[in-house]
Amino acid sequence: MNESRLHQHIYARSALLTLGAGRLLVGPGDDCAVIQSPGGDTQLLTVDQLVEGRHFEPGTAIDLIARKAVARSVSDIAAMGGRPAWALATGLLPKGYDKADDLFDAMSRWAKHWSCPLIGGDIASHASPDHPLTLTVTVGGEPGFGYKPVLRCGAKPGDLLYLTGRIGGSLKSGRHLTFEPRLDAGEWASKNNAHAMIDLCDGLGRDSDRIAQASKVKLEIQAAKVPLNDGVTDWKQGVSDGEDHELLIALAPGTDITGAPVELLGPIGDARACPEGEKPAALITDRDGKVHSARLLGWDH
Repeated sequence: MNESRLHQHIYARSALLTLGAGRLLVGPGDDCAVIQSPGGDTQLLTVDQLVEGRHFEPGTAIDLIARKAVARSVSDIAAMGGRPAWALATGLLPKGYDKADDLFDAMSRWAKHWSCPLIGGDIASHASPDHPLTLTVTVGGEPGFGYKPVLRCGAKPGDLLYLTGRIGGSLKSGRHLTFEPRLDAGEWASKNNAHAMIDLCDGLGRDSDRIAQASKVKLEIQAAKVPLNDGVTDWKQGVSDGEDHELLIALAPGTDITGAPVELLGPIGDARACPEGEKPAALITDRDGKVHSARLLGWDH
């Protein structure tokens, strides 16, 4: 079973979840879960993991490992238009690992940098020194005061699609270790009535299809309009690489983007109603007019 099919199984299983005395507003299927406390506050919750050999190479600097471990979850909060408030971390260390103090000190430092101090966690050890270092970071946050979280399911026909930065080549260039979570841009999008938003961790192709599926619309993207990083010459590579952690934002036409805290790039496409008999999907049209399924272009664990 691939990641996307497993996600669908989890979403179906979780459709009727409730949460104690509070309320589960958004469960599995978005960048964060959204809960309402008994006191009425809206809270954002997300968790992500970092595995040596999968998300970073052996020999990567401790500070960069720690930074990415925290930044991945902070980026999920950004994709909901929120602000991080606290973090929990776990570490599964290779047997005999001798850099734990430096690692957790660095994670604490980066968590404070993004205003989500580490308030607890857990540590365990592998049975072998050959097993990979594995970290998880849970971050809790809140939407901006008076604003609702931006979900994946709100894109409407006519919406225009924008990116918060160029994409592609993140792993090869090392940008996946140094990206800046787009907290200011996400908050701006929330305050400017963004209809949908997603953190591009698995590639523009696969992640745009997730917005299309959740919103029950067709997203039509023009490959020639997708802004690629220097050194990325193949648009298919650019939309497939993943680990960009830019935001894809669906905005109503006419939205004034000049006040955004970063230059929004686009529009790279738009949302349209699904013709009768057609299923929601994201499509990418290349320079020759050939249409490609975005769902097939991206990272799948």
